[in-house]
Amino acid sequence: MSKKKRLTTKEIAYMGVMVATLEAAKFALSFLPNVELVTLFIILYTLFFGGKVIYVILAFILIEGCRYGFGLWWVMYLYVWPLLALFTHLLRKWESVMTYSILSAAFGLCFGALCSIPYFFIGGPTTAFTWWIAGIPYDLLHCASNFVLCLILFRPLRAILNKLE
Repeated sequence: MSKKKRLTTKEIAYMGVMVATLEAAKFALSFLPNVELVTLFIILYTLFFGGKVIYVILAFILIEGCRYGFGLWWVMYLYVWPLLALFTHLLRKWESVMTYSILSAAFGLCFGALCSIPYFFIGGPTTAFTWWIAGIPYDLLHCASNFVLCLILFRPLRAILNKLE
């Protein structure tokens, strides 16, 4: 008989702080288009928390839906943020800040393309392609800001998380 691993009280408390940090970071930079810390935090939380980060991501997505409404953008969040956690998990053996900065940048660059997927099913390939192309300037900004923020903040934030262990 296999034993399921339960979340500890400490892990649940950490998750609450992580979700609150995601929300606060998103809100704090919401006045800047496509400049955000959520990508960096999800990368760090995945490295720190492993597969259990999915609970943090789902709680974040649910709170976002409650705050802003459950529109089509919300459906995109259901696969976009877990996908980032999956890619981070696959790269978890890498210790290089540059690796995660590049991942963060690539995610920002691909964000619009990933978010155009529902439009493919709603309006067809032309609608999805048009929606994606229209957002490329924002994706470029997203790419650049993710890269710079990760390059600058990854080490100090990871050091803080490492002290929690």
